[in-house]
Amino acid sequence: MAALKRRRPPMITVFGSLNADLVCPVAELPAPGETVTGPAYSVVPGGKGANQALAAARAGAAVRMVGAVGRDAFRDAALSGLKGGGVDISAVKASDRQTACAFIAVGARGENLIIVASGANLDARAEQLSGLDMTRDDLLLLQMEVSPEENWRAVEIAKAAGAGVVLNLAPAGAVPPEVLRHLDFLIVNETEARQLAVQLGLAENDPEAIGAALAADFVDHCIVTLGAEGVAAFGTSGSYRLPALAVEVVDTTAAGDAFVGGFAAALHQGETREAALTPGVVTGGLACRRLGAQTSLPSRAEIAAARETYRR
Repeated sequence: MAALKRRRPPMITVFGSLNADLVCPVAELPAPGETVTGPAYSVVPGGKGANQALAAARAGAAVRMVGAVGRDAFRDAALSGLKGGGVDISAVKASDRQTACAFIAVGARGENLIIVASGANLDARAEQLSGLDMTRDDLLLLQMEVSPEENWRAVEIAKAAGAGVVLNLAPAGAVPPEVLRHLDFLIVNETEARQLAVQLGLAENDPEAIGAALAADFVDHCIVTLGAEGVAAFGTSGSYRLPALAVEVVDTTAAGDAFVGGFAAALHQGETREAALTPGVVTGGLACRRLGAQTSLPSRAEIAAARETYRR
């Protein structure tokens, strides 16, 4: 008798970007045409896709990363955090382009200025998802640092398999209305919400009003991150508002990615949308305490401890 094929556990599949981040602390962010200096720089793994994958893995989810890196010296830097965090990287392909790099200046108050050279991220292809055997128990997580057309194809593949889909519209970009209607969750910050509203011809300008309108007419659930003001969520089960976690801010570089990863992990582990917002907020807040992107992402134990404090 042939051996039965063992069913793998449900996973979060992240289709997105992988970067090497060059981070330099500065006293003040430069104005156009201005040169500023910093004492040193560090090379750390980053990219919104990889950041969110590692954030979800550190929060306790089983995660695999799908994307592309070059064959250059920055390849190992881009993959190092995922390897160390237990993320499955077997579906990351090699590209003839350079590994993507982000150039990040971090000001004294934790604010940042970021330029991304896309490189190999432009070679990420939705067809890489085709052989991954996604099921209705899986979750596909997307951002906007790969080709939008590949993202929309990835949505089609995931929905055909019955998997849930989360799109973090970062950085901001246009989304076809028919794609929005196939999403389970849309996550935007205030700027991204306003730009999407203009694209869709919505009259609202307030980010929370935009979130409510998007949930009413386009997407099942819309979550609007509000920085120091917390998060607002809108959907079929109502609207919710949570405050931010109180922390001493060192660097906000990966705070949004941390929120997305923490939220997705909780959602995938069976928490309701409203319950999953809390670990998302906590994970995002904790990421502001340390310099860098993936180096700032908290562990599952840190999230659990801060979640108890946050509840009180």
